[in-house]
Amino acid sequence: MLTRLTRPQALAVCAAPAVALLATAVLAPLPFSVAQPGLTADVLGENKGQQVITISGAPVRETTGQLRMTTIEATSPDTRVSLPQVIDSWFRTDEAVMPRDAVYPSGDDVREIEQFNRKQMKASQDEATRAALTYLGRENQGVDVTLKLADVGGPSAGLLFSLGIVDKLDGDGSGGDLTGGRVVAGTGTIDSAGRVGAVGGVPLKTRAAKRDGATVFLVPRDECAEAQAELPQGLRLVPVTTLEGAVDALVALEKGTGKVPAC
Repeated sequence: MLTRLTRPQALAVCAAPAVALLATAVLAPLPFSVAQPGLTADVLGENKGQQVITISGAPVRETTGQLRMTTIEATSPDTRVSLPQVIDSWFRTDEAVMPRDAVYPSGDDVREIEQFNRKQMKASQDEATRAALTYLGRENQGVDVTLKLADVGGPSAGLLFSLGIVDKLDGDGSGGDLTGGRVVAGTGTIDSAGRVGAVGGVPLKTRAAKRDGATVFLVPRDECAEAQAELPQGLRLVPVTTLEGAVDALVALEKGTGKVPAC
């Protein structure tokens, strides 16, 4: 026997699947990570009790100022981010929603990701050392460089490693420091030829830099627009494409001579 539903009953029956679908969408994990400004570390000094850059086989300068590499902190790859979290982070300036594949390109296994990041960091350190020594013409002079940066992975500190090596060995080339005594921060990959590459997460890194006292931020030129969109007040962007260009820009800024690139 069939019973005809009233209009309210019919609407309730029809709405039930839609409500269930909406609830599933709200609670279902999404392929995103939520990121925020991470730690920064002065490559000219110590990090967690260890000297970041140690050089033997050549005289090393005493430096002033700081060269701070920057990071982001993201939810772990096995953390499931829901729609409400995405919406909340979307409207916050101290967080960013990023595709998980962009943050963890090697997959979801935490141990594999840590291993991948360590390999990227080691490769970045080797490239940064070669780039710096080649720039200084010391690649065949028996200079040995050791780089240590605990709890940080990936290649994005490459530019700052190279600049730190240059500053410790040669400074601005005439007895001064590359930093001019400032707190300079930045990000960017580097290859052995000294070419600077984009990294991602730049707006969050500029916030980390400003938080830790930086007044100048070196940014890969391709990421100028992204960096400018949410630039903290009082932080000067200096776009770079090569190690040589970064050194020249810092020297021009230090001496007040020549043109300093701008986004």
